Amino acid sequence: MASQVASPSASLHTTSSSTTLSTPALSPSSPVHLSPDEVELLAKLEEQNRLLEIDSKSLRSVNGSRRNSGSSLVSSSSASSNLSHHQEEDSWLLWGRIVNEWEEVYKKKEKQIKELVRKGIPHHFRAIVWQLLCNAQNMPIKEQYSELLKMTSPCEKLIRRDIARTYPEHDFFKEKDSLGQEVLFNVMKAYSLVDREVGYCQGSAFIVGLLLMQMPEEEAFCVFVKLMQDYRLRELFKPSMAELGLCMYQFECMIQHFHKVIPHQFDGGPEKLIQVAYQVKYNAKKMKKLRTENRLLKQRIETLEKESASLADRLIQGQVTRAQEAEENYLIKRELATMKQQNDESSSKLDQAHHTIVELLQQQQLHKCNPRYSEEFVLQLEKELVQARLKEAESHCAMKEMQDKILEIEKKNNSFPDENNVARLQEELIAVKLREAEAVMALKEQKQQIRDLEDHWQRHLARTAGRWKDPPKKNTINELQDELMSVRLREAERQAELREMKQRMMELDTQNQINSNHLRRAEQETNSLQAKVQYLSAQNKTLQTQLTEAKRKQAEIECKKEEGKIQGQLNNSDSSQYIRELKDQIAELKHEIRCLKSQKGLSDPPTFDGIHIVNHIIGDDVSFHSSDEDFATGSIRHGDVHYGLANKHAKMMLVPSDLDSSDSDTEELDVLANSDVVVQKAATKRTESYSTTV
Repeated sequence: MASQVASPSASLHTTSSSTTLSTPALSPSSPVHLSPDEVELLAKLEEQNRLLEIDSKSLRSVNGSRRNSGSSLVSSSSASSNLSHHQEEDSWLLWGRIVNEWEEVYKKKEKQIKELVRKGIPHHFRAIVWQLLCNAQNMPIKEQYSELLKMTSPCEKLIRRDIARTYPEHDFFKEKDSLGQEVLFNVMKAYSLVDREVGYCQGSAFIVGLLLMQMPEEEAFCVFVKLMQDYRLRELFKPSMAELGLCMYQFECMIQHFHKVIPHQFDGGPEKLIQVAYQVKYNAKKMKKLRTENRLLKQRIETLEKESASLADRLIQGQVTRAQEAEENYLIKRELATMKQQNDESSSKLDQAHHTIVELLQQQQLHKCNPRYSEEFVLQLEKELVQARLKEAESHCAMKEMQDKILEIEKKNNSFPDENNVARLQEELIAVKLREAEAVMALKEQKQQIRDLEDHWQRHLARTAGRWKDPPKKNTINELQDELMSVRLREAERQAELREMKQRMMELDTQNQINSNHLRRAEQETNSLQAKVQYLSAQNKTLQTQLTEAKRKQAEIECKKEEGKIQGQLNNSDSSQYIRELKDQIAELKHEIRCLKSQKGLSDPPTFDGIHIVNHIIGDDVSFHSSDEDFATGSIRHGDVHYGLANKHAKMMLVPSDLDSSDSDTEELDVLANSDVVVQKAATKRTESYSTTV
């Protein structure tokens, strides 16, 4: 990697030189017959070796001169082959000075730096040197890294899928959702946003992972961008992969140039490669079937282990609880014994105190005249008596507490779950084992009897072997004895078979009991599950009915709301139309009044009996029926002015009256005002009655 970063153009030269150095050198004077191509290749190898020796000598001479002059460079690690420790220290000092004076050293000694890079960069200097070699330390894209992480990339799913396959054995990337995987995901996501054409390619994650092993994520991102853009790695990862095909073609040509035999073998026998590949074949269906069987077996084993673990836990828990109870009972018994002992001791001390008190009282009675037995002595004795009684009371209290504890523990023991089932199962197991042992012993005895009978039979045959010369009667007796022995043998064999069958029957009975217990437990579980399903279905039905009822109520409320809206709109339109018609009537009346006033001013003032407003029905018979219709259709008289209101339109008519022509203009104005007021009142009453009917 370091050599690629240092000089990508020199990688081909390094590869070819290392390849030629690995081949065994053949001199021209070798007795082996060489072809012209091999001679030419050998000459090229010798030329390359000579160039390498010249380069290494020049490097040593330059390094020696730099050490003697005390300048920035020191000798390389290859100059002191005998002192490995000094080599390491020299390499550290050398790379430290190179990093500190990078620009100056790289301009002057570029070839020497390439050679040092080929020989290897120390671990702690790799991150800095790689950035310096590709000029990635001050890139402007580094500041955009945090903003790129906030954006979303279309390649995120592909990156997440391939992260686990990148260096799966390395500790930094091994664990799922670890720091290494998150950092690798961030760098790949940021580059996929920077370079939309390339986006994400599967092999690029290995390069980024190698960079992240040496430096932080931002610096690794900058170095990766530099490698992709300036060192033509981007061409390898394009969707067309034209550069990759070119590199593969160059590699094949190099193999054909430097290795004459291998390409001919590949070209001459391609079937060999296919045969080698088919040697590693396997049946995919069979492997899939085996995987499923293995998974099922694992599941069964896990269930059995869980059941056995639960049973073992229950048994162990029961044993532990019983042991704890026994230990607590033992401790309580010990405490009770100690308390009894203390009680006995305190009672004995109390008796002694009573005895001493009695003795002292007797002495006091005997020595009443003696002044030495004063009140202090009596008080001291009383204090001792009180202390003794206190100790006795304390012992009684402690004994009562112990008794209460014993009662509580007995209650706890009674409240514990009954383990008769476990005990009964253990007893049944012991009984079955005993029956099995008895059957095995009986079988062994029967087999022993059969062997004894066979031995007896063999001895009998040996005894009767020479009796064929005996008389016929004796021979018949012997035959009968032989038949009797054979019958006994067959009987013994049948008894042994019968015992074996009984043993088999016992085993089958026990297996049947176990299976019946399993079936009973399964039936109980199914019944409980069915009850639960029924309960849930009933609950679901009730909830569905409640939901439908709520939907119906909501629909009714919405319908009522819509009807109210429509009714309000109708009421508003009717009332506004009626008010408009009343306003039109008032305007016509005012217009006629003005016309009359103007006629009065032009002609002589005639005598009027009064002003009558007569209503005439105009148009269709459209009216609003209300309680005020009689009032509206009838005539209204105010003074000498008569008003007659029709359904919709009204016509004004002036009727002469007995008034004198000397009525003033003020009276006419009053009449007009009164007429306006009356009309307005009638209109308001009409609207009120209309609103009431609506």
